[in-house]
Amino acid sequence: MSENTQSGPQTRDQVINTYFAEHRAKLLDVAAFLDRVGRAKAGNGDQEYRLEALERAVSLLTDGRPQRVKRILELLSDHTSEIPQSAHGMKGAAGAVRLPPLTAEAAGAVAAPSKGAR
Repeated sequence: MSENTQSGPQTRDQVINTYFAEHRAKLLDVAAFLDRVGRAKAGNGDQEYRLEALERAVSLLTDGRPQRVKRILELLSDHTSEIPQSAHGMKGAAGAVRLPPLTAEAAGAVAAPSKGAR
């Protein structure tokens, strides 16, 4: 099956016309968040892994490959099945996990999205 198969009754133009303004606003929200982080005083660095995960997720948006939602959820999800001793009784979630460093090859792929990305 082709990656560009139509998933609904709307044309590409109709989808853009219907949802562009909403997603433009969401993108501006992300940009504002990143600007706030950039202006903030340095902390102890405990939360940096979440920012790194978000930045990697953003790069997946423009890599031109399909299934962006699935790949971003996989990137941000904690796949461990055991609860660490230090987490017993803890409520809530961090929204991201500490990611291994990017390999040189993966970093190059993130830095240079495919020409077909839109």
